[in-house]
This record gives sequence, structure tokens and C-alpha cells, in this order.
Amino acid sequence: MFDQIPTQRPNTPLLDVVDTPARLRELSEKQLPQLAKELREYLLYTVGQTGGHFGAGLGVVELTVALHYVLNTPDDRLVWDVGHQTYPHKILTGRREQMSSIRQLDGLSGFPKRSESEFDTFGVGHSSTSISAALGMALAAEMTDSQQQTVAVIGDGSMTAGMAFEALNHAAHADTNMMVILNDNNMSISKNVGGLANYFSKIWASKTYCALREGSKRVLTKIPQAWELARKTEEHMKGMVSPGTLFEELGFYYVGPIDGHDLERLVHDIRNMLAIPGPKLLHIITQKGKGFTPAEKDPVGYHALNKIEPKACITPISASGGAEAPAASTIKKPKYQTVFGDWLCDLAEVDPFVLGITPAMCDGSGMVEFAERFPDRFHDVAIAEQHAVTLAAGLACEKFKPVVAIYSTFLQRAYDQLVHDVALQNLDVTFAIDRAGLVGEDGPTHAGAFDISFLRCIPKIIIATPSDENECRQLLFSAYHHPGAAAVRYPRGTGPGAVIELENQHWPIGKGRELRQGKTVCFINFGVLLPDAIAVAEANNYGVCDMRWAKPLDKDLLLNMAEQYDYLVTLEENAVAGGAGAGVMELLAAEGISTPVLPLGLPDEYLDHGKRSQLLQAAGLDRASISQRINQWLNRHNGDARDSQIHSL
Repeated sequence: MFDQIPTQRPNTPLLDVVDTPARLRELSEKQLPQLAKELREYLLYTVGQTGGHFGAGLGVVELTVALHYVLNTPDDRLVWDVGHQTYPHKILTGRREQMSSIRQLDGLSGFPKRSESEFDTFGVGHSSTSISAALGMALAAEMTDSQQQTVAVIGDGSMTAGMAFEALNHAAHADTNMMVILNDNNMSISKNVGGLANYFSKIWASKTYCALREGSKRVLTKIPQAWELARKTEEHMKGMVSPGTLFEELGFYYVGPIDGHDLERLVHDIRNMLAIPGPKLLHIITQKGKGFTPAEKDPVGYHALNKIEPKACITPISASGGAEAPAASTIKKPKYQTVFGDWLCDLAEVDPFVLGITPAMCDGSGMVEFAERFPDRFHDVAIAEQHAVTLAAGLACEKFKPVVAIYSTFLQRAYDQLVHDVALQNLDVTFAIDRAGLVGEDGPTHAGAFDISFLRCIPKIIIATPSDENECRQLLFSAYHHPGAAAVRYPRGTGPGAVIELENQHWPIGKGRELRQGKTVCFINFGVLLPDAIAVAEANNYGVCDMRWAKPLDKDLLLNMAEQYDYLVTLEENAVAGGAGAGVMELLAAEGISTPVLPLGLPDEYLDHGKRSQLLQAAGLDRASISQRINQWLNRHNGDARDSQIHSL
């Protein structure tokens, strides 16, 4: 048990030798607990140096060791869900010395990544994909007569998503040889770990019982009534001491729940279950943050850590990825999620019809206070984004006014519901879209790069793009009172520090504002890059407009700017393809206006992980790059103009 993060590289003699799973498999089973201890200590040390996720990783140290010990990875396929828990996996698969670069530009990804290692069989970041992916691999093995084993590791949180059950249903129907390990670390599925359950689980995972069961199955299936009686007897026996009836009914051979920190037991049960043909599920109980006392006591707060600076205290990061709030006396700028949460609470005080809905992002979306103060009007639907949106649609049918707080990257999973269930029926649902734009170290799996593009094409929806904290609050209020589908997108982290007016104001839908007059060039800005637009404009005497809305566009303002300036530059932290800038060009083209437009936004590629400032620079959206790109563009236009004049002579 560790009570603090090691600040010096620990002494790990076994781990020093085990640089690949093949070397791990050369150890004796008696050496595995010592390896797990060293792995846990080294994980604590490396995350203390770099920051990042570690609570889930601490909980699966023993499981990771057992899986790589029993499986012949990478030939056998090991598929992780979400990926928060894969730091121990990375350490054991040849990336130990690279852990100091994790989540940094050009360093290791914080999630499994196929291009990074042959041991990362599937790239993840969103939850509940592991069983589907593993099933695809298992079916491929079956069709090619491969003897490879396929194992999916999924958490109890991820198991709440419908996609996981769709995959379980298909796996049972296909009767494919694969194994699912359910890592239950929150006791949300079962608390049934005790002597009797443990005893029977040992029996069910024994070679003798498995052989007897398979032999009996072959014989008794010829006598349907006898086989059905035997099957029901086994099912009822398991139902008395385990929660496995659900999985058995789906068609999986179930063992568990067992202690997921008992290495000897894990090795025994995994090895024996892999010998059973068909789909099977091993249910293990683990403790998130296992082995680190503060994380065991506060698994949510210690979901991840900030990098520990010399002589600095440990700062946990919430499950949403943001650092815990500092002391009140040091707070200067609230996070956008806090702005949203405060607004929602203030609104609920005066509006009895407002409801808050989130798909398992209560803390990350800033809804903790709302959930505590208005529990009857708060719905956390677990990892079920599609259900969250259609639930909101149903509530809106009954004259309630639901607000769906959802990350931009997760809204992608509920696109059909947004189109068909909300917008098509013109229902009054407000979407508070968090983590819009770049998200830094979490990388492309979590970036909100596409929401303007995929929302803008939907009829009847309106899209707000606030540029600071006050605009966020006021545009949320304005969107909420729009009688139809409305979206407000805002980024991760803090804003520029604008003064927030607590009195809610109705701002006109689709109206922007001119902030600065200039010459030749005018910025048409959408969202939080406004300070950069102003800085570049002041250095070059350009104009600046803060549009506030990506849909509908302020037609009058745009036509005025197109007449007043020779060139327009649109700026947004969204994909250029189909983004707000594309909307500006569409509007001008429809009006027959030929004013040149330079659309600046995220490029047509996936930007890797790194600090937000580094990613903005890579995207050409830092101030120096913006200036340079505009100058190059102007030079090309001026050159074209000179060439035309020479040609006409």
C-alpha cells in the first residue's frame, strides 16, 4: 500500500527484466505478485512525473499481468475498453521508457493506439466498443481457421451502454469463441463477493467442471428434456450466489464474481475459461486506485493526476479530465462547465420546467450542484448518449424543457436521435455542448472538432458560439428560450476572464456585433478564438466581428462587412469542412457577392495529443500562424491582381 506518489524512480528488479510479455511469460507464477507490486509503484512514479489517468490503471494491475501471462500476445488479441486503464499494459508491452512522454506532443497516447504498438489491437477512447471489436476479430479468426484467442476487457460503467449489449447478443448468436472480462470496480452490478460465491466460482472455472459440463452437453442435447433440466438447475444454482443469470440468458458461460486482485486466481480462471469453446464472461471485482490510499478513498477525484512539480502537493484531476478547483481565494476565472452549472441552477430556481440530462458526465459537465439541489429534475442516464437525446425528446413532448449536457465528441454517438427524434419533430431541447474544439492531451478521440459541421446542416436547429464566459451564460439563456432545438458549444477549461452578468438576458437569435473597425481585412469570428482575432487585428489594423451564432448567420452584418472590406477571414475552432466559415461563403455566394473569404479552422486531418497551445500552432490557429496565413493569402491575391492587369495590357 502506498500513501504518496514516489518522486524517485523506484527499484524494480523484476520489472527491469520484463520488457515484453514474452519475458513476462518466462517468470514463475510465484513471481507474479512481486511483479505486480513493482508495476504498481512504477505506474505511480511515472504518472507523478507526467500527469494523466491512473486510478483505473491501478485497479487492473493484477489483471494486466495475468492476461499477458496467460495469453500469447500480440498473436492473441487483447481489446481494452475506453483505455484509461491501459498504462500498465503499455509498461509491460515495450513502452516503459517512453512513459515519460505520455499525453505529450509526439509522445505516447493516453489511450491504446494501433499505430503505436502491435499490442494495441484496437484504438479506443469512447466507451463500450471493446466487445464489438473483439467479436469482429474472433469471427475473423474463425473464418481463417486461426487458433488465436480474443479477449475484451470492459468496465461496469461501459457495460451500461446499449452497444455493449448489442455486441453480447450477437456474440451469443454467433456462438463465437471469445472471452469478455467484466471489470466491476464500482459495485454498480454486483456486491456479491463472499465465501459462497467465491467457492462456487472456483468450481465453475475448474477444468473438471468445465470438462464435465461440455461432455454432458454433448450427451444430453440428444435428449432435449434432460438437457433443459440440467441447464435450468445450473442456472438456478448460479442465480442464488451470483449476478450472472443475465449473461447466462444472453448465451455466455459465466464465472464470477471473483477478486480481481487475486493474481493466482486470475491466472487459474482465465487459463481454464479460455479452454472452453464459445462465448464466456469472467466477472471480476476490483478497486479503482488499488494500492494508493488517497485514490482508494477518493476514486473520482484521483481518476487522474496533474504532473507533480517539485515541492508541490498532489493535485487530483476529476473524472472529466479537469484539475480540482483551487482554494476560493485563488480562483480568478471559472471553467466554462462551472458557468453552465451555475446558470442551470439559477434557471431551475425560477423555471419549474427545466430538466438536466447527462450521459454519465455529471461531474465533467458541471452538474454536481444541480443534481444535489434538484434531484427530481436531474437524470444521469449512464453511458447511453442515444437514450439521453431521445429521453429529452420525450420529455419535451410533455411541455418540459430539457437541457442535455454532453461533450461534443460524445454527441456524435447520438446523431440520428438528434436529427430524427428532436429536430425533425421541432422539439424544444437545448444542448449544452462541452469540450468543443481542441481538448489537449486527450487527443483526437475526445476533440470536439466537428459539431458545427454536423449540426449546421440540420434544419430548424440554432447554434451559438460564445467567445467568453458571459457570452456563454447569455447565449445559453437565449438558446433555452428558443422554441425548438438549440445548441451552445463551449470549450474545455477557462475563458479569458470576462465579467459574468448574473442577470440573464435575451439576446436576439442570429445577431452578431462589430467590435473593431479597420481597413482591408475583417475577421468574422465564431467562438473562443476571439482574443486572438483581436490581437492580430490590432497589430494590422483589421476589423473584427463577433458573430455569436453559427446558425442562423447575421446576414445583414455579413453583407455590410463584405461591402466595407476587401477581404474577409473567418475564424473558428471547428473543422473548416462544413464549418461556420463555409456557411459564410455559402451566404455570400447566394447573394452574388464575390468578396474573397479565407476560412481558418481545424485542418482536414486528426490532430494528435499535446498541449492546447501546441495543437493550435499545429493547426495554424495561433496568433503568429494566423498573421502569416493571412499575409500569404493577401500576397497571392495581390499577385493574381497584378498578373491580371499585366495580361489585360
